[in-house]
Amino acid sequence: MTRFAHNGGIRIAFEDLGGAGGDPLLLVMGLGTSRFWWPDGLVGQLVDRGFHVAAYDQRDAGESTHLPDRRVGPPIKALLHREAPAYSAEDLTDDAVAVLDALGWEGAHLFGHSMGGLVAQRTAIRHPERVLSLATSCAVPSDAKGLRVLRYLRLMCLPRFARLHYPETPQGNLDLAVAAARILAAPGRHIDEHDVREFVDKEAAHQVASFRDQKAQSRQIGAKWHGGPLARITAPTLVLHGEHDPLLRLAAAHDIAAAVPGARLRTLPGAGHFLAREVWTTYADELRALADRADERPRTNGATHG
Repeated sequence: MTRFAHNGGIRIAFEDLGGAGGDPLLLVMGLGTSRFWWPDGLVGQLVDRGFHVAAYDQRDAGESTHLPDRRVGPPIKALLHREAPAYSAEDLTDDAVAVLDALGWEGAHLFGHSMGGLVAQRTAIRHPERVLSLATSCAVPSDAKGLRVLRYLRLMCLPRFARLHYPETPQGNLDLAVAAARILAAPGRHIDEHDVREFVDKEAAHQVASFRDQKAQSRQIGAKWHGGPLARITAPTLVLHGEHDPLLRLAAAHDIAAAVPGARLRTLPGAGHFLAREVWTTYADELRALADRADERPRTNGATHG
């Protein structure tokens, strides 16, 4: 069931995915995608390991508020532009905290994938008292800006996304999701409609379709960060990355882990950018171990389980 948090005039859609009474875990999905792109199988494994799981749609995605159209170029241009097209990266972190407030969680473990990992890092910097632990997957360092971000991108991957044109029909949405997942999957990993149908069907039921709104993606990726560096993160941190990620270089994970005090780095052979079922068990085990490590630390920020 969709619920809504509010950050000023922005409505943020979120959903309780189960595990009430467990350790609070907030999932943050990536650029232009909705919360429905978290695989049920991964969520189920997280619940089985004692987490109370919730996920939300970032602004300009899914059922959350979409900002009015403005003159904005493609995402890569918005990334490099000096001015933010609509809002700041701090606004994105405050959206996550608004969801925690709506859930009644004083603190939570954060797990962000792709651009969601970027938002999760920045949330841990801006709102340290609300983050019990931080896990990122296939993300770039949060304090990399403009041209520095390009060093982490595999630029040959980007034109493939630009060539994705499918009709706005149920079958077209499914074909688009399959094509996008194939670009993001590790080379040689077979992807077909069974790998993405659950995401597409959920989005259809809520009348949303990911990867369609390029202007919204530009507004998200163009949000500028004015906050502190990764070195300010105090939460126990886990950095996950597929060794065959076709979108982001492994150097991104190494640089995050090197910058965050005490961070643990785990790279996965044969894994790509797409959250394929082969990584679910490893991810769930690693997040459980991270949360257990966080529980062993003295609490100095007043954050408690909700």
